[in-house]
Amino acid sequence: MVSVKSSGWAGTVERGETPSGGARCVAGAPRLSVVVPVHDEADNIAALVAEIETALGPELDFEMVFVDDGSRDESPGELARARRGHPRLRALRHRERCGQSAALRTGVAAARGAWIATLDGDGQNDPSDILALLKIRDESDDPALRMIAGVRRKRRDGLVKRLSSRVANGLRSRILRDGATDTGCGLKLFQREAFLALPFFDHMHRFLPALVRRAGGVVLEAPVDHRPRRHGASHYGVADRAWAGLVDTLGVAWLQRRAKVPVVERMDE
Repeated sequence: MVSVKSSGWAGTVERGETPSGGARCVAGAPRLSVVVPVHDEADNIAALVAEIETALGPELDFEMVFVDDGSRDESPGELARARRGHPRLRALRHRERCGQSAALRTGVAAARGAWIATLDGDGQNDPSDILALLKIRDESDDPALRMIAGVRRKRRDGLVKRLSSRVANGLRSRILRDGATDTGCGLKLFQREAFLALPFFDHMHRFLPALVRRAGGVVLEAPVDHRPRRHGASHYGVADRAWAGLVDTLGVAWLQRRAKVPVVERMDE
């Protein structure tokens, strides 16, 4: 059984939305787009693509969108080889490294599914957990639901990364009061249109639950697995999590204080 934690605001809901708040699907689009930002993850790409295919292939119609964020290793070549054996895989590349948030936005903008699942490119997220998040979405009758965020049951990272994440999470929670347990978990499921409507800035991926709630959306949480990194080392934000994150957190707090979520009534009916 998957336990669920919920919080959020009641936002504007127009007639015609799905019960779970999903956007209308484009004809012929996959049910789900799995977006994976990668940077220097050549040794992890082939295994992760195959694992996503195995976990989701029998269950639903989906696509994979991998975004190479200016890697200097063999990641582009690995993606090219993976595409030959996996027709559901699409690959995009930043000419220069732009950061995880930019890579995530590039992938979501290119995705064709109305709902997006995200995974880190290091293989530490378990793709099979996506099915549990989809089940939570499908069973929800809340029209304002916009995101289901994974919460790692047990971190499989080194001591420095765990401590820096704990400090960053503590600062964020105290300042933003966003109700997010584990905002750093890369495994999330969210509505594409809701994500693209959020204010974009570098490192915004660390604040997605707060930003979604600011826009009037409901965010649920569910426990997910976390695995040891099989190859390579972390590339995104270890030493700077607390100090650079403090500046970003204050910026998000500024956005929160100025948020307005109107309730719109139709006058032509």
